[in-house]
Amino acid sequence: MNQTAKLKVLFLCTGNSCRSQMAEGWARSLKGDCIEPYSAGIEIHGMNPNVVAVMAEVGVDISSHYSKHLDELSDVRFDCVVTVCGRANETCPVFPGETKVIHAGFDDPPALAGQCESDEDKLNCYRRVRDEIRKFIETLPQSIESKP
Repeated sequence: MNQTAKLKVLFLCTGNSCRSQMAEGWARSLKGDCIEPYSAGIEIHGMNPNVVAVMAEVGVDISSHYSKHLDELSDVRFDCVVTVCGRANETCPVFPGETKVIHAGFDDPPALAGQCESDEDKLNCYRRVRDEIRKFIETLPQSIESKP
């Protein structure tokens, strides 16, 4: 790969409403110099407002993002696809060429929040996953390039 070109990375999840959106936001914010991030879902569930809120808390504005189906990005040749949930990993389509597909699974914040009573406890579920995704994004692109 040309060292001056940015790595095109797709973060894929079920509905492109939560985890993949956070990953795209973090990648754009932290690794925009070397990664051209995208996110999509195998379905469209719409943006989760709690995700927009907890990302804004840490200075990452994803308020202009929208939930996209993978088909909307069919013209982009990705260097790597990162599945961020189990269902996307299990149903991930085959990508042409030398696209690497790796799995970096994260808990589903809405599912975690469903077990909480207070709004603050619910948001804490989103914050925990947000921070876990940040730690993963901080390892990029080296962690992608080291995988077979």
